[in-house]
Amino acid sequence: MAAPSVLLYPGAGSDSNHPRLVEIEAELGRSARVDRHDFPYRKAGRKGPPDRAPKLMASIRGDLAKIARRRSPLVLGGHSMGGRMASMVAADVDGEGGIKNLAGLVLLAYPLHPPKKPDKLRVEHFPDITVPCLFISGTRDDFGTPDELERWTATMTGSVEHVWLDAARHDLKGRDAEIAAHVVTFVARITA
Repeated sequence: MAAPSVLLYPGAGSDSNHPRLVEIEAELGRSARVDRHDFPYRKAGRKGPPDRAPKLMASIRGDLAKIARRRSPLVLGGHSMGGRMASMVAADVDGEGGIKNLAGLVLLAYPLHPPKKPDKLRVEHFPDITVPCLFISGTRDDFGTPDELERWTATMTGSVEHVWLDAARHDLKGRDAEIAAHVVTFVARITA
């Protein structure tokens, strides 16, 4: 079987050269083909605000079209907004159809809701996610507590694995090597 393909996307305030994504690529590079991508606003040289969700999802679909000939298992994901957009495409929120060969999602610091706004949940698409998901989050993340995230990920159809980084906030600062190790293990298991 061909090596899995892994497409990774950054959070709203970062780009594809974020050290965490680079670390994951370095660790996966021995066993998977990794592509780190920027969203259109970053490609245009803007730091923010991000493009609206339809444009972000269209960008992911464009990246998927470029690798459509690969027959390998595919893993999508990213940090915060990047992971959220990947999960929305996986759930076909944009109505463009299922993703061929999708094996799983890697969602780092998933932004369940904006800080101090727990009523503005970003979970409508969760029941439509049917592939295994790895969530890596900090126990002190202002975008969603462990209890909140576990409550809503229970609505997903696919299997869900949570890794909780003790005392880490939304930026998951200083935990890149640990995160990369968890991602390598997850990708190996779901694409075996």
